[in-house]
Amino acid sequence: MTIHIQTPLIESLSVGKNLQAKVWLKMEALQPCGSFKARGVGFACSQYAAEGATEFISSSGGNAGLAVAYSGRCLKVPVTVVVPVTTKQKAIDLMEQEGATVVVHGSIWIEAHQHAMSLAQKGAVYIHPFDDPYLWEGHASLIDEVKAAGVRPDVIVLSVGGGGLLSGVVAGLQRNDWQDIPILAVETKGADSLAVAAVAKEHIGLSAISSIATSLGATKVAGQAFSLLREYSISPLVVSDKQAVDACLSFLDQHRVLVEPACGASLAAVYQQSEILLNKKNILVIVCGGVGATVEQLNQWSDSL
Repeated sequence: MTIHIQTPLIESLSVGKNLQAKVWLKMEALQPCGSFKARGVGFACSQYAAEGATEFISSSGGNAGLAVAYSGRCLKVPVTVVVPVTTKQKAIDLMEQEGATVVVHGSIWIEAHQHAMSLAQKGAVYIHPFDDPYLWEGHASLIDEVKAAGVRPDVIVLSVGGGGLLSGVVAGLQRNDWQDIPILAVETKGADSLAVAAVAKEHIGLSAISSIATSLGATKVAGQAFSLLREYSISPLVVSDKQAVDACLSFLDQHRVLVEPACGASLAAVYQQSEILLNKKNILVIVCGGVGATVEQLNQWSDSL
């Protein structure tokens, strides 16, 4: 069973108006659960269900948990999601609406993750939010769709949290023989675990997350994502929370689609005309979506930052 939907690929004259390039938006915010997570999580859940899983356990600050909840409902498999106390009530409500049991535990995601692992008893499968080969294989379908649409990007812009989307996009590029296409991997300051590891040339992480983009809140990226830094043309970029939030508001105004700051980070890189984009003809931006923001919250952040 396929959980995700094929999302639109649209050219944006507004997002790319200051660049001498066509800017293509892969609209993952339109997935049924609101983010690209529907692809990898949906694929993983389908695989584990076929292998006999009787329950799904997840840990998440929002989007991954919601994707597991949605996938569980589609597959008729019960779901428990453990979330840290920083998780917004809106995200919890959406998970419960999908029929999941939500447990609040820990001050940061890693504590929720450890508790969720302890709950995964016999028959229950733990669905990791970003570190699972099934997830990467599912996310790779995004690149399959771009190729099928007849667009070959010169660069791909995406946001990085734990590195699941990055790992999946690279897998998609590899299986479509597009290995030469570089990636601009964007994070917000205070959630920049990939950039920190890239500078150190060592798989280190952050001691804490201080960004409002809590969906990017993995203190350490997956080992797979770190190893890709050495093997692939990946350029980490860090933007401010303010830039990410303002990008969300601009995007809402221009495209009538609400995304959260984790997604706004990628949009900000394009609005700010990041140097790597200046000599490109076709730029693909993965509009990864996210349910962790409201218009009111974005305006509050923009005023306070």
